[in-house]
Amino acid sequence: MKILKIYPGQVDSRHIAEAAATIRDGGVVIFPTDTLYALGCDALNHRAIERMCRIKGIEPDSRPLSLLCADLSQASDYVRIDNGAFRVLRHYLPGPFTFLLPSALRLPKAFKGRKTIGLRVPDNDIARALAAETGGPLLCTSVRLDDPEELEEPDSIAMHYATAAEVLIDGGHGGTVPSTIVDLTDSSAPETVREGAVPFEV
Repeated sequence: MKILKIYPGQVDSRHIAEAAATIRDGGVVIFPTDTLYALGCDALNHRAIERMCRIKGIEPDSRPLSLLCADLSQASDYVRIDNGAFRVLRHYLPGPFTFLLPSALRLPKAFKGRKTIGLRVPDNDIARALAAETGGPLLCTSVRLDDPEELEEPDSIAMHYATAAEVLIDGGHGGTVPSTIVDLTDSSAPETVREGAVPFEV
């Protein structure tokens, strides 16, 4: 695994470009978000998705999958956003939320048949820059370690996933609380599915 150090509050365009190239080549990259560190791969690459799901122990046909996008414009190709949902998303994003939204027609192969997709636009410059540089959405899932305190430490994450990911972007200490999940499939009645880092208030 290659470790790319980016100091908090900065975005090193050279490191971002290197990590994005790894993703476009089908690799898996670990990077910071506004909550936990995350594993990410190209959401348009079916083999990369299968590989990342094996790393995390996820059954892609039965578990919810989330896209991480640079902004709502990038997301609009993959999820359906009506006026009510747009108002909610514009208010809360970027932020530590995963919004469940109706899937759009233009979906990656691995998402076919799914009625809902999770959407993340994190309040983290590194994560958003990585999605923008990649040129498309990232399939993302939080890292998992037995010791919750180690979730904060990029060195511990690197050791755990040393043979599983090609690159880790070290953006400093991470969080230990996941994103808040909100079901926005009916934008007139948003519902909190999981309480996370920040509460959702209608």
